[in-house]
Amino acid sequence: MSMKAKITQASVLLFEEKGFSDTSIQDIVEAIGVTKGTFYYYFNSKEQLLMEIHLEYISDLLKRQQAILETGHLSGREKLEAIIALLIHDIQNNGPSGRVFFREMRHLVEQNVETIETQRDLFRLNIEQLITDSIEAGEFRQDLRADIVAFGVLGITNYSYNWFNPKGNMSADELIELFSSLLLEGIIPR
Repeated sequence: MSMKAKITQASVLLFEEKGFSDTSIQDIVEAIGVTKGTFYYYFNSKEQLLMEIHLEYISDLLKRQQAILETGHLSGREKLEAIIALLIHDIQNNGPSGRVFFREMRHLVEQNVETIETQRDLFRLNIEQLITDSIEAGEFRQDLRADIVAFGVLGITNYSYNWFNPKGNMSADELIELFSSLLLEGIIPR
């Protein structure tokens, strides 16, 4: 693992535990046993580090979402289920990064917030387009508003980072099945 990756990984864990504001650069460098000079070799500021964490997180999600959307043999329902699974498995596998992504964006400067919001909007708009296409294909009910359904999908899945414990009494796959059933049974034609 590169030094930059070690700094990032340690920072994610500290930001998750203590919050961005209460984590100092000194905390970060002490966690991995390097000097502040090492930190500043890779990052100009703690905010730049936070921005890179955000960009890496959303870029990875967008890349994996795009791979699902480009899978030609899947129906709209199967693609939406795969996106739900993507988001829940991401919380299972990358929980600290997800919590930092959702909780700490408020600490980014305005220009960086706009960049991240553009990427988040793209993820949502991709879901909205999938739902629109599926409505037009007759897979989902005709009376739905694709924009509101997309917000619903993201709301129900993304909020679970607050309470879902992958080591708890419900597995990620059980949660995916529950959310998929809950969401999709309400939008398929009757």
